[in-house]
Amino acid sequence: METGQAALEAGLYEAERALQTAMRAGDVAALDLLLDDRVVYTGPDGRSQTKHEDLEAHRSRTLVVDVLDQEDLHVTVAGSTGITRPLLALQGTAAGQPFAARLRYTRTWVHADGVWRVLAAHAGPAADLGL
Repeated sequence: METGQAALEAGLYEAERALQTAMRAGDVAALDLLLDDRVVYTGPDGRSQTKHEDLEAHRSRTLVVDVLDQEDLHVTVAGSTGITRPLLALQGTAAGQPFAARLRYTRTWVHADGVWRVLAAHAGPAADLGL
């Protein structure tokens, strides 16, 4: 049985996987559980959105993620705070327009009541370094 730090890290890896699965599926119920009510997401264009706005984009299918491939993931846990930094290749539609992007996310998670939830997230374009 895992204890302490190792258990928190394992739980955060699982929470990140669950978030990616929910994003890909447009699973609003799962996203609602994984996002803190105070969450703020800042996209690659610099615009921010709230939890309500994010959930509505998935609910209304204004945002549809058809492909979400994780290329890399780094996880850090410090007490009840966690950071995930996934590198994702995405394809889908946003506001009726197709998109394809390779993004590096930085998500700040809080652990409370035995559950990890995203408190803040930022995505920026990831350069193709040919590595």
